[in-house]
Amino acid sequence: MSVDRGHAAATYDLVVVANRLPVDRVVEDDGTVSWRRSPGGLVTAVEPVMQSHDGAWVGWTGGPDSDEEPPEESGMRLVPVSLSEQEIEYFYEGFSNGTLWPLYHDVVAKPEFHREWWDAYVTVNRRFAERTAELAAENAMVWVHDYQLQLVPGMLRELRPDLRIGFFLHIPFPPLELFVQLPWRRQILEGLLGADLVGFQRPGGAQNFVRLVRQRVGHKTHRDLVYLPDGRTVEAAAFPISIDYDGLAELSRSEAVEARAKEIREQLGNPRHLLLGVDRLDYTKGIYKRLRAFGELLEEGTLDVEEAVFLQVATPSRERVDEYRRLRDEIDRLVGHINGDYGRIGRPAISYLHASYPREEMAAMFRAADIMVVTPLRDGMNLVAKEYVACRESNDGALVLSEFAGAADELKQAFLVNPYDINGMKSAVLDAMRAKPRDLNRRMKAMRKTVKEHDVAAWAAEFMGRLSEARPAHHKRLRPHDSD
Repeated sequence: MSVDRGHAAATYDLVVVANRLPVDRVVEDDGTVSWRRSPGGLVTAVEPVMQSHDGAWVGWTGGPDSDEEPPEESGMRLVPVSLSEQEIEYFYEGFSNGTLWPLYHDVVAKPEFHREWWDAYVTVNRRFAERTAELAAENAMVWVHDYQLQLVPGMLRELRPDLRIGFFLHIPFPPLELFVQLPWRRQILEGLLGADLVGFQRPGGAQNFVRLVRQRVGHKTHRDLVYLPDGRTVEAAAFPISIDYDGLAELSRSEAVEARAKEIREQLGNPRHLLLGVDRLDYTKGIYKRLRAFGELLEEGTLDVEEAVFLQVATPSRERVDEYRRLRDEIDRLVGHINGDYGRIGRPAISYLHASYPREEMAAMFRAADIMVVTPLRDGMNLVAKEYVACRESNDGALVLSEFAGAADELKQAFLVNPYDINGMKSAVLDAMRAKPRDLNRRMKAMRKTVKEHDVAAWAAEFMGRLSEARPAHHKRLRPHDSD
């Protein structure tokens, strides 16, 4: 940092830029404002790196017209970026979640393309870039995160060519055939090319990006490298994100979590098989198809509520968006139908919880469940799958996992399914129920080893290590033919 931390002109050697700050603004009943650390793996991942690099975090507070600066969090300076009510509607709910989110998730829902949404996206991205440019010390590293801020690397590069800039996309990156629907496709690609290192969850995302840059922007590429006219080289690579394995495993071993896990099973009638789903309420998560598959197993008489019950947690999400309200209504109706037909007094077939829960309660649910059902229609990674594995201290339990989740690349011992195939899902659930303990033990041991060795600290260290190796233009990497 170049000057005293309390001074308005303080600059930082590392700046993390994300849509949200790692704290939530809470207004108490008496009107006083407090700040609560928000859950999520990103802050856990970057916190040690930030502390060692003297870092600042730039993000939105989550509310309208608020630029009130929160107190430091674990030694990190938190720098708010303000959004107006209209910008929240157009930039966040509109372009980010009404255009990009469905487009990047295989058009599971139809994306909307509105010019005023795009204009707000440009305006907000520029605000983030300008604030970051003010905060970054000379030759600092900047790590920009996710689909809401894809223009920031390019804008920041124009403002501060001295910086090393990394970008990581937490959601899938679509193939050319889908991405080209976007009217502003070239601007997004050029925005990402402002980074020295562009990270994706899966190798396919990096390949899609390089292919698009070659075909739609016209730059030369070689494998995972893009060569720009200004002499810079941009690398695209996969960095599958992970979880705080040790922290979650330790929590799951606590007496309180163990006692709560037993209590959950008792409250559900001590079924022989407890199936669990934990998702944000989103149309990409495949909740409706998963519950329909379970309902059909009950309808056919293959399963009975004395034998198996389903606990589904659906965390509220984007409740101001029509698409999400419709999804909630559809799931409510389905759950009511299945419980009405197959539930018994005191024993619903599906216990459906539309709420969010603290980490301790989630760990208890993971310990209580015999079968974790994670069946998104498309997901960048899906950390819930890894969290379940981390909590299975006894190396038991089964994971039914969508092959369209990034986690499927690493958790190959899961019962992998195509979530569009209802019959296939039913078969996988039955296979998981009928598997021998020895088989389940072998699968879980292998998955736990994978997640433990590739935890969130390793993810952050690998990305930051690769970014630190990025060379400025005057020390550019040789192109393949330059070394001949």
